[in-house]
Amino acid sequence: MRRFLIALACLAIIGYGLFEARRLIEGPRITIRTPQNGTATSSPAIVVSGEAHNISFLTINDRPAYTNESGQFSEILTPPSGYTVVVVAATDRFGRRTSQSVSITVLNYCPA
Repeated sequence: MRRFLIALACLAIIGYGLFEARRLIEGPRITIRTPQNGTATSSPAIVVSGEAHNISFLTINDRPAYTNESGQFSEILTPPSGYTVVVVAATDRFGRRTSQSVSITVLNYCPA
């Protein structure tokens, strides 16, 4: 009975350790909230926002970007007219890298 309780306690400790380490094991995660993929806009500026977790470094179109304490990021970009791909990339402290991209079309705005 005593061995059973010791084994059960060891399994509980190992299980809890794996549960807490899951974020380190899964690597960086990125979710882009805006703009939506395939969006067309006539605005000269777009807001790129979303969430990034388990990261140590974040870039938007190869420029450094920053997150708040809860992992949210928001940057304003002024892309050229036409088809544009916005790439959000992240690296964690172990060097693992991931990226997400959205494509948008910036229309020429001609006031009447």
